[in-house]
Amino acid sequence: MSSREVVVLSVGGVRFVTRASTLQQFPESRLARMLNGDDPEFKLVNGEFFVDRDGALFGYIMDSLRTLQISLPTDFSDYQRLCREAEFYGLFPLADLLSQEHLLKPRLEILEVRFSLQEMQAFFRIFGSCSTTVGALAEQITVFTGQQSGQSWNSPFPSQKTLVPLPLERPSHHDVVFQCGTGYSAGDQFLARYVSIKPDNRKLINGTNVLGLLFDTLLKDGFRLISTRTITSEEKVECYSFERMKRPPGLTVTTPGSSGVAQARRSQVQKGK
Repeated sequence: MSSREVVVLSVGGVRFVTRASTLQQFPESRLARMLNGDDPEFKLVNGEFFVDRDGALFGYIMDSLRTLQISLPTDFSDYQRLCREAEFYGLFPLADLLSQEHLLKPRLEILEVRFSLQEMQAFFRIFGSCSTTVGALAEQITVFTGQQSGQSWNSPFPSQKTLVPLPLERPSHHDVVFQCGTGYSAGDQFLARYVSIKPDNRKLINGTNVLGLLFDTLLKDGFRLISTRTITSEEKVECYSFERMKRPPGLTVTTPGSSGVAQARRSQVQKGK
């Protein structure tokens, strides 16, 4: 790579090394004009372009230029300052998106697990504020059923020849309902239900074990347990509440001139120079 293809910037004392083509993603921006020596705000010192701006915030701007998306940390809060920096560099499509904080801020996702034990059966109901998460979790959970003789709640891995997968109950896009354990059928036969939760391949019949595996699955997916309460002591229904901060999907930074708001911002900033 030739020296002309590599550009070094010192922004507020923080050094950045990038390609010229990265800075030219938006030809009308000040970063693109800087390469032609057309902007007095950027001083060329010992082969490096120096600008007296916030170096930490410029790191997010560089990331957006490299990926053409905005992806910010879950604890980020300086939207107005970052928007101001984007306007300074003439990156008005980026400033456009940053002005719409509601699109970029992480959202709190709530998930509730209700669990009850009745004799040798356990009942589960999962409710989530995000239907996509509930749908993905439903695809991980499989309930198998089969007839077996003389086995009970604490029986080990099923000994019968065939287990038939059952569809999960989906009362709504936000709910999943299933159960496990054993119940009496005809004669001395037990109707057994086993639960498997991917990527774990075990088939579990004990409700407490299934609950533990479900907890592990949720914790690995970024949820944290925030509360436990008893809903009805008579039916022994316990409710476990989880939450996680869900990062919004990266929003694409559109090309210049595609937004009337961006054009208005550009005119406003240029008038204020």
